[in-house]
Amino acid sequence: MTQATTLGELKKTEWASPARRQRTVKDEMRENLICLLENGSPLFPGIVGYEETVIPQLVNAILSRHNFILLGLRGQAKSRILRQLVTLLDEEIPIIAGSEVNDDPFEPISKYGRELITERGDATPIAWLTRELRFVEKLATPDVTIADIIGDVDPIKAARGGHLLSDELTMHFGLLPRANRGVFAINELPDLAGKIQVGLFNIMQEGDVQIKGYPVRLNLDVALVFTANPEDYTARGKIITPLKDRIGSEITTHYPLTVELGTAITQQEAWVDRNGARSSASIAAAACRNDCRSASWTTCYRTRSGAPSSRRKRP
Repeated sequence: MTQATTLGELKKTEWASPARRQRTVKDEMRENLICLLENGSPLFPGIVGYEETVIPQLVNAILSRHNFILLGLRGQAKSRILRQLVTLLDEEIPIIAGSEVNDDPFEPISKYGRELITERGDATPIAWLTRELRFVEKLATPDVTIADIIGDVDPIKAARGGHLLSDELTMHFGLLPRANRGVFAINELPDLAGKIQVGLFNIMQEGDVQIKGYPVRLNLDVALVFTANPEDYTARGKIITPLKDRIGSEITTHYPLTVELGTAITQQEAWVDRNGARSSASIAAAACRNDCRSASWTTCYRTRSGAPSSRRKRP
């Protein structure tokens, strides 16, 4: 089927139906998750050991249309889970071509989108955004600024366009507005400065953004997901209470509950088979272990070069 390239063509497709136009990104994820559950399709492939613990909580959070946070220690697949949320999005969605914030052609939120539709009407050009491009991820660090997450005033845009600094067209949007109609993930949320967390709270609560003191109203449609390491709360920061209260679901991850699950994860992640054969390094390491068990003298090998590095007598 040929994709629509203008707003007029898009109005003749299913994207113009009320059900499609009123559907938020959380509704989209919910509907696609229900479809996977009804078909018995696997959820979050490659995630081992969470079938009876974490994944049911994820399902409940998505079905409830919640923003959620994954709480757990290092190496518990938190980031991998978030990146697999794109599988719950549609293959492609239409946006206004040239929009920095993925404007919905029927309800644009940016001044650029609204003025373009006013000027060109049904001839407004349409672009298609794949689901992989609808996932935006940011690792929180103490030096992250409001400009990184929300945006800043761009004086070059103001000078070239002849706009006032308070004009929305002079704004350089940050990662969060650019994630509009998608998923925005922040890893290690407690590391984010308090004033940045307040900005996220304003977005979640009011859709109100202030850039350099200028209020900009952005009715963002975005699913916010976070990760955090409880061990780091007191050492490096905390989640402010107003923001924490707006996170609908808190899901705790864990290490493998059995040795068998740990072995399965190690086998999945280890690079053992290279072109269908075991690597020379793994063969040398196994031979070294066997020698250590049987000999009174232990020889330590550099597994890559095969040359002995030291030799000591076993006590």
